[in-house]
Amino acid sequence: MSALIAVAHGSRDPRSSATIHRAVDVLRRRRPDLDVRVAFLDLSEPGVDQVVDELAAAGHRRIVAVPMLLGKAFHAKVDLPALLADARARHPHASIMQADILGDDRLLIDAVRDRITDTGVALVDSTVGIALAAVGSSSRPANQRTRVVAQKLLTGTRWAGAVTCFATSVSPSPTDAIEQLRSMGAVRIVVAPWFLAPGLLTDRIDASVADLPDVMQSHVIGAHPAVAELASRRYDSAIAGEVPLPTVLPHRLGGLRH
Repeated sequence: MSALIAVAHGSRDPRSSATIHRAVDVLRRRRPDLDVRVAFLDLSEPGVDQVVDELAAAGHRRIVAVPMLLGKAFHAKVDLPALLADARARHPHASIMQADILGDDRLLIDAVRDRITDTGVALVDSTVGIALAAVGSSSRPANQRTRVVAQKLLTGTRWAGAVTCFATSVSPSPTDAIEQLRSMGAVRIVVAPWFLAPGLLTDRIDASVADLPDVMQSHVIGAHPAVAELASRRYDSAIAGEVPLPTVLPHRLGGLRH
């Protein structure tokens, strides 16, 4: 049996790892042909090294790490490739691959739209505005890619507009985005997290809009079936050789960036 490691960011917040485990349980049921495990890059256990070593000790000779990440930042470009390179050196007889991130795939955008309609708003309600709340990055191109996600959310709807906002110091803030949406004619606002799991940043977003009138908050993507479907597709693409092996950049693993 081949193995799939669903590699998540990790968090000190226990809700985060619990949510990732629920999402991976859906994946495990979808792919009974695979030994599906969970690993974390930081702050949560088990780590990637531990899980790879366990799988190799169990006799697996083909292991694919699927990054459960929405953006192709430091973790996907540097941390995980370095960890897997070290694992290949320890287990030269195993094929250890890295799949592509989940990213801004249409399946996840559809999942966020589902979370929004779970609040009770209708796709055809032109009084609704969407504030898509994301992490925010020091990379301007990364932030721009996230801004595009908000526009894709509008597909198939009559919503007044959608604006990406950020939980960190990147502009606009959630409250600024809500102001912008109201200027576009939105009466009711849904703040929709572009997050797989809850944690400190989603709490920060919730607190910043909690007292605003006519503002609702949808749930994180979580264990939506789209996550399992997309992770399965990423695994299959890696096995088919459609994902180029990431270049491992010089990096000391002792200091992971967040």
